[in-house]
Amino acid sequence: MNDPAVDRGELRLGSRVFAWGARTFVMGVLNVTPDSFSGDGVANDADALHARIDSLLDAAPDIIDVGGESTRPGAAAVSAELEIDRVGPALEALRGRAPETPLSIDTRKAAVARAALDLGAVMVNDVTGGTHDPEILDVAARAGAAFVVTHNRRGNVRRSEIGPHVAAVAYDDLVRDVFGDGGRLLDRAQAAGIARDRLLFDPGFGFGKSPEQNVDLLREMSSLTALGAPLMVGVSRKSFVGYVLGLPAAQRLEGSLAAAVIAVANGADMVRVHDVEATRRALAMADAIYRPGASPAGGRRDDGFQPPRE
Repeated sequence: MNDPAVDRGELRLGSRVFAWGARTFVMGVLNVTPDSFSGDGVANDADALHARIDSLLDAAPDIIDVGGESTRPGAAAVSAELEIDRVGPALEALRGRAPETPLSIDTRKAAVARAALDLGAVMVNDVTGGTHDPEILDVAARAGAAFVVTHNRRGNVRRSEIGPHVAAVAYDDLVRDVFGDGGRLLDRAQAAGIARDRLLFDPGFGFGKSPEQNVDLLREMSSLTALGAPLMVGVSRKSFVGYVLGLPAAQRLEGSLAAAVIAVANGADMVRVHDVEATRRALAMADAIYRPGASPAGGRRDDGFQPPRE
């Protein structure tokens, strides 16, 4: 994994600084959809939206990712107009309640990204890596926004008792192919005008990979640190966790935490999660082990304790 003793740079989003390697950062998920795979969508319900916002802010994520279109396998696409109608009130509420918390927009559409950035978002999280709507790269570049490049390949959807998941996708060599595709996507985003130090790479767990391929990728993920971009990982409640455990999304907390800790051991810099408080605790322990010198939950203990270094 990345050497915590090496200065790997930082990303500034508003007043918040993400110093890569210092600790693992947590992105909280706010789904304003009626069909989220994770069962936490709050579309068309103002009370549920504000309750979810309260819960998120109480857990103090480092950044909040707002999405108005489900990205689960086989989900129906929605128009940009409907997506904007969904995410707009959420972004406005968050900006009013927590102006210091950076906001990300989870979208593959340039029009939605533009509207969200106008409403205060500072990061674009595109699960297609900028390939669905190439204009989204220009939108992010002009706004000076950070951009998450996600690896994704088209695959057939299978349905099972635990929910839909992607069938096996053809790769010559899974990790090498993700690495090669990722490098090309990062170069493409940079060529569009997004500064390299404002790009993150997401290996795309759940996107274009079968449950078995997701497990293999997580096991070998450390190879992807050589891309030179901070790694953002989304394994929370994913179908591969359910596949391994034989459990629906609402019962995947422990599996999600285990996967997140393994991701940290293999170089993850940020994790995108639904259960923020539990994840922060798990990652505080993981950071103490894998990033000696990092302080629990991102803050310093009052008694001055720091994990020993070898």
